[in-house]
Amino acid sequence: MTDFDRTLHSLRVWDTTLPSFAPETAPAEPLPLFHDWFVAAAGAGQVEPHTMSLATVDEDGRPDVRIVMLHGADVRGWHFASHATSAKGRQLAARPEAALAFYWPAQGRQVRVRGRVSTSPRDEAYADLHARTTGALASALVGRQSEVLASLDELRRVSEAAWERAEAEPGAHAESWTLYVLEPTEVEFFQGDERRRHVRLRYRKETADRRDAAGWARELLWP
Repeated sequence: MTDFDRTLHSLRVWDTTLPSFAPETAPAEPLPLFHDWFVAAAGAGQVEPHTMSLATVDEDGRPDVRIVMLHGADVRGWHFASHATSAKGRQLAARPEAALAFYWPAQGRQVRVRGRVSTSPRDEAYADLHARTTGALASALVGRQSEVLASLDELRRVSEAAWERAEAEPGAHAESWTLYVLEPTEVEFFQGDERRRHVRLRYRKETADRRDAAGWARELLWP
C-alpha cells in the first residue's frame, strides 16, 4: 500500500459534534436558510465559508469546475465575479447555466444551487471590485485569466505593475471584470449525520406558467 493509499484510508470526516436540522421548520424560501447556515458556518470556525465550487459547461458540452468566491446572496440570486474573457466567462456567455456547491465540514453541511446566470450592470461590477482589497484590484488589472503564461517572470512583472497602478489609482477599472448573478431554480441543503442518516432538503422553483413565479416546492431526498 502506498503512502497515498494509507493516508486516504486513514482519514475520517466530521470529527466533531454535528448540529441537528429539522426540515419541517425550514422557511418557505431557501435564501433565509442559506443566510442562517452561512453565519453558523462562520461562527463554527469554518475556514473561508464564502468559497464555493462553480460548475459550467463548455461549447462541447464538457463540464468544468473551479473554486470562486461568493460576493453576495440576495433576492436576485447568488453573486460571483470574474473576467468575461476567462474560460468561465466565455462558457457562461455561450451557455448561461451553472451550479454552485458550498461545503462546510465544520458542521457537516453542504448547499447546492442550480440556475440561470445573468450579468449585472457595469457600474455594479465596478462598485463590487472597488469594495474589495488592493490585491483583488491588482489581480483584476492583470487580467488575461486562463491564457497561456510564458513564464513566472512575466507574471511577476505584470503583477508588480498592476499593484503599482492599484495603489496609485484605487478607482481604476478592469474593463472585462464582470459581476454574475445565478438565479436559482433548485437549492439543496444537506446536513450530515454521524449514523449516515443524512438529511437532504431540496427547494425547487415552481412556476404557474413560463412567466409567473408560483413559489418554491420543498421535498426531502434520500441520502
